[in-house]
Amino acid sequence: MRVELSDEARQYIGTFDELTDVGPLDCLLEDDGDRVVFLLPAGEMGDAIGPDGRVVRRVEDRLGADVVLVENADTPEAFVANALAPAAVRGVTVSEQNDTVAYVEVPERDRGVAIGADGRTIETARRLASRHFDIDDVQLA
Repeated sequence: MRVELSDEARQYIGTFDELTDVGPLDCLLEDDGDRVVFLLPAGEMGDAIGPDGRVVRRVEDRLGADVVLVENADTPEAFVANALAPAAVRGVTVSEQNDTVAYVEVPERDRGVAIGADGRTIETARRLASRHFDIDDVQLA
C-alpha cells in the first residue's frame, strides 16, 4: 500500500534517518507537532533507540517534539499489537464484515496503556492500521 506523506513529514523522516541511520517507513505528525510517530522497519528499533535511549532523545531534541516509535510487521495482527506497545496484547483478531475491524485482547491492567493519555495510543494505532492494512477500526475486546 502506498502512503502519502506531507512535506513536513518527509523532512522529519530525513532528520530521523540522518540522526539514527534508520529510515522510517511512515511518519505521523500529531498534536500540532508536539508528538511525532515514526514507523520503523522490523528489527531496527534498537538502533533507533540507541544505548539508554540516547539516540531517540537526540531526535526529540532536534525536532522539539516527543517521538513515538512503532515497529512494522508483516501481518495486520502483529502490526496492531506493535502499534499498541507497550501494552501486553494477548491477541488480535481481524474481522472483515461490513468494515475491517481489528479486535484486540488486552489484560484489564493494560487497558489504560493501550488507550493512552486522551486516547492517543489507540488513535495512533487506528491511523497506522488504516494507512498500512486498510483496517477501518481498532477496538479493545
